[in-house]
Amino acid sequence: MRFLLALLVLLAAGMPTRANDSQAETALGGLVLTQSEAISLDSEDLFISRDEVRVKYRFTNTTDRDVQVLVAFPLPDQVYDESSQYYYMDMTTDLGFETVVEGQPVKYELVQQAMVNGKDVTARLAALGWSLSSAKDFETFHPKVMAMPAAERETLLKDGILNNAGTDESPAYIPLWTLRTSITRTQLFPASKTISVEHRYKPLAGGSVGGALNADYRKEEWGKEHTRKHCIEDSWYRAFDKELARRSTEQNQSPYSEWWIGYVLTPGANWKGPIRDFRLVIDKGKPGNLVSFCAEGVKKISPTQFEVRKKDFEPRQDLNVLIVEWHDSAP
Repeated sequence: MRFLLALLVLLAAGMPTRANDSQAETALGGLVLTQSEAISLDSEDLFISRDEVRVKYRFTNTTDRDVQVLVAFPLPDQVYDESSQYYYMDMTTDLGFETVVEGQPVKYELVQQAMVNGKDVTARLAALGWSLSSAKDFETFHPKVMAMPAAERETLLKDGILNNAGTDESPAYIPLWTLRTSITRTQLFPASKTISVEHRYKPLAGGSVGGALNADYRKEEWGKEHTRKHCIEDSWYRAFDKELARRSTEQNQSPYSEWWIGYVLTPGANWKGPIRDFRLVIDKGKPGNLVSFCAEGVKKISPTQFEVRKKDFEPRQDLNVLIVEWHDSAP
């Protein structure tokens, strides 16, 4: 099965569109999410589609003093994978991230780390003169590795920073570090006041060109995990199989594409108390598309949109959305 990468979740740890504001502190070794004892998350209105993610928050400072904190918006970990042609994105250009506080645009900082087996190797890559997103251009990255002294290259291979995806005679060096990214800003929460915060960005959506959902693949262990991850029900598969039978031809037995969108929901539990009013809308794009994700109380509100509402919501797991789009050329 030939995998293609659209632009690129969650992911991570899948390939997810990671999200949800969470209070943070800058600690030695990286960004650490912390529990807030002063700021409550009164409401979260989240919209997710293949083309755009929008989220609107209302926060309240429950104390009688101004509170200034570093707020982090975690994005998907990115892992280079030669089998899926996955590569590191340039978050500054590909994401198109925008933040508005009380109706006014604000600046933010992109904090990135290179991680290998839980260890931060950012400084090590900097000493080599490599950018954290070096692998985006393999034709440039590989010659740099080839030009290194052999002993230094072997050390990087041994330490799990590099991998040879080729052979000894014809090497193809690729990076193995995980690129971890958070968008951060310093936010003032006035004493006893409520403020609105809005984010908008292009999701990091992964995908594949047909085949993974076909009946034979569902029996494989990775197919079963695919089913569990997106809470795909038997009735969904029956609808999928019916449409697949109608559209497939001898030349094209898998006339569809999958899109995977992930959203990190659990940091919403880092604020004081639960999310008092939570609303999620998933837009599958076209009326004929199929969508599946893990949630209770899902309500269809339009030909393409599905809504979930919760009161006093404490997210226990992140969100993974599967969208199936049938090829236009199908009958």
